[in-house]
Amino acid sequence: MKNFKKNVIPMQQIGFPIQVPFIPKEDDPVRLLFEVTEGLDYTNLYKTYSTLGRNPAVDPVTLFRLLIYGDMNKIYSSRELEKACKRDINFIWLLQGQKAPDHNTIARFRSQRLANCLRDLFNQLIIYLGENNEIQYENLFVDGTKIEANANKYTFIWKKATDKFENKLQEKIKDTLKHLKDELDIKININNDKITVDFVSKILHKLDTIKVENKIEFVHGKGK
Repeated sequence: MKNFKKNVIPMQQIGFPIQVPFIPKEDDPVRLLFEVTEGLDYTNLYKTYSTLGRNPAVDPVTLFRLLIYGDMNKIYSSRELEKACKRDINFIWLLQGQKAPDHNTIARFRSQRLANCLRDLFNQLIIYLGENNEIQYENLFVDGTKIEANANKYTFIWKKATDKFENKLQEKIKDTLKHLKDELDIKININNDKITVDFVSKILHKLDTIKVENKIEFVHGKGK
């Protein structure tokens, strides 16, 4: 029988003879994030650290960027962020040569440091984008979910995500309306047009009328 593993050399580490520098493209989200956050004032963030003892292993600004970039890529868990900092080239680039933080460091930073100055940093970010004509304030969502940007280099970071969310929400609303139409045998005109808040309000009013006429009572709480 042939020895198929004859050319396999067992080893724990693989050495690469050369180092290839990695620089994200100018329009890459990770680079744009770095540039935008470079101009913020982090005084309040640094104040959350003691002036005594050693400096933190990872710069607080870097940790802030890692959390934002994680959020942009739907990576929220501290453990998943730790893994990304060791395996994902974009996270590694954000570290700028610093050692990847462990999940405990990330969790402590999020709860004990960033929580105290997040609003300040967010406000600075909005002002910065506004001064650079990157956002329209009338399109800013007060819950901080997303920001709708103008048609410029930042558009695909915020507006694309916002449009994607809205499209999914529209599909979900239409599916719900179709279900109500079939289940309650009521007339609901569903077409390819965008579902508006006013339209949904009218449907809710119609459902409320049906509830009253049929003396329907909703039961709340956990079932057994």
